[in-house]
Amino acid sequence: INILQILRTTLSYSILILSFSYCIELSEGFVYLKDVIPNIKIDLKYFTKNNFVGNKIKGYNAPVAIVTKETAYALKEIQNDLKHFDYGLKIFDCYRPQQAVDHFVRWAKNNSRKMKSIHYPDVKKKNLFKEGYIATKSSHTRGSTIDLTIINLNNGKELNMGTVYDFFGKESWLENKNLTIAQRANRILLQSVMKKYGFIPLKEEWWHYTLSNEPFSEKYFNFPVE
Repeated sequence: INILQILRTTLSYSILILSFSYCIELSEGFVYLKDVIPNIKIDLKYFTKNNFVGNKIKGYNAPVAIVTKETAYALKEIQNDLKHFDYGLKIFDCYRPQQAVDHFVRWAKNNSRKMKSIHYPDVKKKNLFKEGYIATKSSHTRGSTIDLTIINLNNGKELNMGTVYDFFGKESWLENKNLTIAQRANRILLQSVMKKYGFIPLKEEWWHYTLSNEPFSEKYFNFPVE
């Protein structure tokens, strides 16, 4: 065996190990969203520091979107529908492991307020639990809840929804009337197309939708996002 054969064998073995590591933790019934919708835009906020905590969140080990199969194929229909208008979806979050939710709970009890001016300027941090912005259980952990927005495919820009993603306040409510005509129209567009394909909105968050026929309605998962 010459050195070239050894290198080829080593490379093949390494690729096999990497592929195995990439998918081994994915629970049955879940898929990588990019495998179903290759052209979907993913901006996984909790893999970065650009979120309401201000740090990368525990359990987010890669910037990949994981969802239940049913959710993925419903989103594919929405993506195809929006494409007729040169629009598409951008995903902020989807499956969220319980360890990430636990990270939020710990954060809500500490003194860090470095993202307050952006994400919760009018809410006291100590009231985040009481007012329902932070909870010990999340529908995201069941794998069929999505945080998302609509983008213009011609320039990649998000449609103006009136607030940033994860803004804690009544400004984010679906029925908030203190919006421009364009902002309200954009929210209605998102809500309409999501409902059309079986998603239920959360009235307090314009970006948050759960598949009505979710397959794991009572089960909360904790495998990492990787």
